[in-house]
Amino acid sequence: MFKVTCCRLNSLWYADCFPFDAKKVSMKARKLISNELLASIDVLNTVGGGMSEPQLKLTQFKDHREIRMKVAGVLEENLKVEIHNNILSVFYTINVASAGISIQIPRVVYNKPIPYFVDPTRIAALYADGFLIVTLPFNELSGYHRKVSIKN
Repeated sequence: MFKVTCCRLNSLWYADCFPFDAKKVSMKARKLISNELLASIDVLNTVGGGMSEPQLKLTQFKDHREIRMKVAGVLEENLKVEIHNNILSVFYTINVASAGISIQIPRVVYNKPIPYFVDPTRIAALYADGFLIVTLPFNELSGYHRKVSIKN
């Protein structure tokens, strides 16, 4: 286990790594870390002090599945639902200004393949009671069952 402390020297950051072993405190390593790397770590991991996890509930009915989700701190109109290469994605974007340039970073809430028994052409989404509800209707293959005879 290591204890890491960071200090700034000119325009670069240095990380001092000390082994956290009471018997061996002799080894010291100094590593160079760029400002761009530190900025990207900060932006990607702790935007606005961290992220809260969304409420997500998957319910199955006789003729469809339903995904109900609520993302704390995100307005309903900012959530987006897309289907791409048989993957259903729900996400929103975070605007970040870096060096005078505005960058949109996507934050994925749900990203899963669409099962074979769901008809992707009839997937629909709506807002109700503060929740985004995505309906996944079953196609004609849902519940299909037959015995296959084995020939000798």
